Amino acid sequence: MTATDAYAELVRRSKELGVLNSCAAVLAWDQQTYMPRNGNALRGEQMAFLATLAHQKFTDPKIGELLAAVEGSELVADPESDAGANVRELRRSYIRATKLPPELVEELARVTTEAQMVWERAKKKNDYASFQPLLARVVELKRREADAVGFEGHRYNALIEEYEPGTTVAELKELFAGLTKELAPLVRAIADAPKKPDVSVLAREFPIDRQKVFAEAAAAAIGFDFEGGRLDTTAHPFCSGFGPGDCRITTRYNPRFFNEAFFGVLHETGHAMYEQNLPREHFGTPAGVACSFGIHESQSRLWENQVGRSRPFWEHFYPRLKQTFPAALHDVSLDAFYFAINDVRPSLIRVEADEATYNLHIALRFELELALLSGDLSTTDLPGAWNERFKALFGLDVPDDARGCLQDIHWSFGGIGYFPTYTLGNLYAAQLMRAAKHDLSGLDDEFRRGEFGRLKAWLGDRVHKHGQRLRAGELCRRATGVALSPEPFVAHLKEKFGALYGVC
Repeated sequence: MTATDAYAELVRRSKELGVLNSCAAVLAWDQQTYMPRNGNALRGEQMAFLATLAHQKFTDPKIGELLAAVEGSELVADPESDAGANVRELRRSYIRATKLPPELVEELARVTTEAQMVWERAKKKNDYASFQPLLARVVELKRREADAVGFEGHRYNALIEEYEPGTTVAELKELFAGLTKELAPLVRAIADAPKKPDVSVLAREFPIDRQKVFAEAAAAAIGFDFEGGRLDTTAHPFCSGFGPGDCRITTRYNPRFFNEAFFGVLHETGHAMYEQNLPREHFGTPAGVACSFGIHESQSRLWENQVGRSRPFWEHFYPRLKQTFPAALHDVSLDAFYFAINDVRPSLIRVEADEATYNLHIALRFELELALLSGDLSTTDLPGAWNERFKALFGLDVPDDARGCLQDIHWSFGGIGYFPTYTLGNLYAAQLMRAAKHDLSGLDDEFRRGEFGRLKAWLGDRVHKHGQRLRAGELCRRATGVALSPEPFVAHLKEKFGALYGVC
């Protein structure tokens, strides 16, 4: 078999797996949106079957033979060509997958499917005890996964590799320490500032049906294609990209708090536009897959915060918002509203946290995940450890587990190692936005007119179209001209909140 024939067969098999995995994604989306509660056991079997089937297909020794036949050929001489990127990333994934026992893959799929349903009920009822046994099983299975894959230093390194290849615990510890050092004085200065926003204007009556209409209009305005996607309601906001032409986003609505749904929709729309703009012809291969979870998160945080919480954005949208909610906002000026949506204060819920304190929420979860994986912390003791560390970081007492260690879905689906990508996303977002404003003069004026096409196109050219041709660090360097640094993010916060609060 020639290298060309081997590569063609490799791509065929990869695309077949892409379709199979998209089927599993549809079932996962349905589980979080419309599936009846009594369907959980069957869904667990369905997910376990699909996960096992996908694992069997991808770990077929024939895949290894095909990779070996292509590696070293002229087809992969350029590491950034279609073949170069696909073979490199398929080899990396193949090595990982072949180290995982099929029974472990099946058990993870079955347990995490059940755990997600139990977590949702436990959160609603503030009943950590009902979730704890399943969480213990998830943690144990993830330890087994890390041990099977292999690692240097800490088990966590094996798990974060799935989300952000090349990132290590040592790098993350240094990153969080540096951010805390930079942000702590800013947060203290804001807390001591006499100038405060009136956040009560966001806690008036905002009927859900109108919130939905307004959020959909904003998502469409910034570039979400509703002909190839939809917005639904769920317990925890998320985005599911099934493939070309079908990308779903969800949010949760609170009739007494405007921010919760709206900024959740902007966030998920950022994810969705990345999915919708990946090269369709490469679906099912690494060249058609997002670069990393941190880069994916940069797109959501860029549209949610860099754009969606900016004053130019609201100079366009606020008159429409007042028309949509006249009773709630008739006496609220643009200045008052803009200040309110950029309120900085320690808060209990991560997804509602402001830009300045958000990364402290991630630092907490990172610390606890390390302890859970190492065995230094048991799932039985997790609520107490969470509450103690939360008090130390935020100065707040956690009133219940629903607003504490039960608030996020990630551990129920086995996403240990996922959380740090949120902080990486914040840093990438700030650096990308600085570069976009340098390259595209007049962006703020365009936002004031409700025009977002040039920014979306710039992101498409610098980020979306590359798939996994480049690793995250290199993609950032080429898109922005410099390596990733916390400086643009810290500078953004100091400029924005310095002006609002009269500090810095």
